[in-house]
Amino acid sequence: METMNSIECFVASADAGSFSAAARRLSLTSAAVGKNVARLESNLGVRLFQRSTRKLTLTEAGERFLQEVGGGLETIRNAVANLASAGGQPAGTLKVSMGTGFGREYVVPLLGDFLQRYPAISPDWHFDNRPVDLIAEGFDAAIGGGIELSPGVVARELGPAHRVLLASPAYLANHPPLCSPQDLPQHDGILIRSPQTGRVRPWTLRDREGTQAPVSLKVKMTMNDPNAACEIAAMGLGVTLVSMPHAVVYMDSGALVRVLPDWYVDSGILSLYFTAARLLPAKTRVFVDFMVERFRAQKLAERFSAIR
Repeated sequence: METMNSIECFVASADAGSFSAAARRLSLTSAAVGKNVARLESNLGVRLFQRSTRKLTLTEAGERFLQEVGGGLETIRNAVANLASAGGQPAGTLKVSMGTGFGREYVVPLLGDFLQRYPAISPDWHFDNRPVDLIAEGFDAAIGGGIELSPGVVARELGPAHRVLLASPAYLANHPPLCSPQDLPQHDGILIRSPQTGRVRPWTLRDREGTQAPVSLKVKMTMNDPNAACEIAAMGLGVTLVSMPHAVVYMDSGALVRVLPDWYVDSGILSLYFTAARLLPAKTRVFVDFMVERFRAQKLAERFSAIR
């Protein structure tokens, strides 16, 4: 009978497209993953991968075998994780991805209460302003806005993903009035590059009536971090467009004020993403429920709405 280790190495290699990527996901060496897959092929008497210097490609037999074992392996993995819970309580390493500023402002402050409730869980939190591939990168969950669901991933809604224009009182006092979107081309823009493409995305403003207008600021400078853009805007150097979770911190302090308060960008929904497993690991399930509960208690969905 094939060992779980060999089958897990095969499935991870098929998902990742290489032994080295699978090894990083499984915390093994690339050589160990390759040997386990080779042993599995030898025992089954079939070649599962076509190997090249650049990537692995599943053979026809490999495709069939992956379809038959892939879902079952995930179910077994999750069942083992749940049985391994300490004293019947959720346990294990919880790998979660979230934006840097968002995580520090809204998630890190909840860590003490979460660990008091679930002391056997060990957080492995990654702060990065990019969407991650939950399955390929081995994350239990991720928090983000406006992310398209990939196969095998579901989401729980936390609030709207609205973006607003901000500037410092000093900047607005020393520059031409900003009364409508048509005034934006006269103003210096502190723009934010997409973490996926490295380019500045063309955003579209809308108002309550559904009227639309482009965000047509002059490009004064570009950043790859929304908190940095807010800090620079607070120095009076221009107008920036950021998501509401970042904006409310600076608006509450008075460092920045909302420009064109009747207008905003609707960039989808802020959600908590996790795999659509039939038997979700207890550590992931309680984290999702805890976050939804706390966001509701703090009325963060209302705070993150740009519609007043």
